[in-house]
Amino acid sequence: MALSYKIRVPTKGLRERLGLGDIISILQQNRLRWYGHVMRKEDTDWVKKCMENEVEDVRPRGRLKKSWREIVYCSICDITTYKPSVL
Repeated sequence: MALSYKIRVPTKGLRERLGLGDIISILQQNRLRWYGHVMRKEDTDWVKKCMENEVEDVRPRGRLKKSWREIVYCSICDITTYKPSVL
């Protein structure tokens, strides 16, 4: 059955037909894949050095945004029961 833009198909049904997962799991997979690449790099590589940098600035009002490291830690905890101590 061909689909047309006039036929309203729910996003969930369309993802199932195309064999795609939900966006959250896709983002987690890509984030963890990139984390693996960065962790395998040499300690002198600029990408790995940037991961360790902390920006010091005046704190804005409200809740602070999560750092990339915190988001990766949450992704690892979501998919496993392992609590990494290397982060």
